[in-house]
Amino acid sequence: MKSILTGLVAALISVSAMAQDYGAAQAEVRTAIKAFNAAYAGNDVDAYFDHYATDAMVYFYGARQDLSAYHEEWAEMVEAGGEVEKNELSDVQVQVMPSGDVVVASYFVDYRLRASDGNVSMVKAFESEVWQKIGDDWKVVNLHYSEIPDDQ
Repeated sequence: MKSILTGLVAALISVSAMAQDYGAAQAEVRTAIKAFNAAYAGNDVDAYFDHYATDAMVYFYGARQDLSAYHEEWAEMVEAGGEVEKNELSDVQVQVMPSGDVVVASYFVDYRLRASDGNVSMVKAFESEVWQKIGDDWKVVNLHYSEIPDDQ
């Protein structure tokens, strides 16, 4: 009976330690999400793209996109005078995978962009991301962005 109790206590301590590790990972990724979106909202191209892993997969506008082409396109748009005017997040959800070094995050985005020609587009969207701890940094390894139609 003593060995069963000892085993149970050891298991509970292990689960408690894992929960603390997950809490740290969750807090770190929430901070990274804020910085990632602040860089985007602030039109800081380099800081925004620094959050991506070099081999990240991104999906938006109905297709998988090439990250380097997206980087170049966005840099050109900002350089030409276009800018994100609003990028507000809501309902941020963060789920740590059992390994503790991968996190799935999702949230809604209320977004407004002024293109370099002055046209303004406003959309509501849903975004999900997979973040992975690479070295000491959390990086986006996968991003999926889908606009929500006005009638929904």
